[in-house]
Amino acid sequence: MNGTATINSPVLVLNQNYQPLNVCTVRRAFVLMGRGKAELVANALGFIHSITEAFPAPSVIRLFYMVKRPVMRRRLSRQAIFYRDGFTCQYCGKKSKQLTLDHIIPRSRNGKHVWENVVSACIPCNHTKAGSSLKEARMRLLTKPTTPRPNPYYMFHHREILDEWLPFMPWLSS
Repeated sequence: MNGTATINSPVLVLNQNYQPLNVCTVRRAFVLMGRGKAELVANALGFIHSITEAFPAPSVIRLFYMVKRPVMRRRLSRQAIFYRDGFTCQYCGKKSKQLTLDHIIPRSRNGKHVWENVVSACIPCNHTKAGSSLKEARMRLLTKPTTPRPNPYYMFHHREILDEWLPFMPWLSS
């Protein structure tokens, strides 16, 4: 993305130890650098032009101080279930973006709304199972649902990663 960067272009924010911490905008990166809280590490976005000057638009910045961030457990949501299950029906194996959620033990039978009881299901399989148990519906799960392990880099898994960010993301190296 050479040339003129926009003020809303994404910027990778690194912790003091060069570990990825977050993504912000060029505008926020300028504020952090201007206040002496961060330094420019990589400029691959081009320049931001004012009336009299051109400033290098950061694509990677590093904080001068260490931010200790607790590893957060993932929230249970429709999208999180679909990503965990690889957008695949857990009964027939069909890959689709048109999925529903199914409670293995139906909520009408006091099934809980927890990671281990909710799976992705295509509409036909969900209608077949309906409010039945797996045994009653004569259906089997392809994989046993589990709670995803906490991952401090989860925020980067479903977003576009710029080439200049790759040296700071060892889990993406091939």
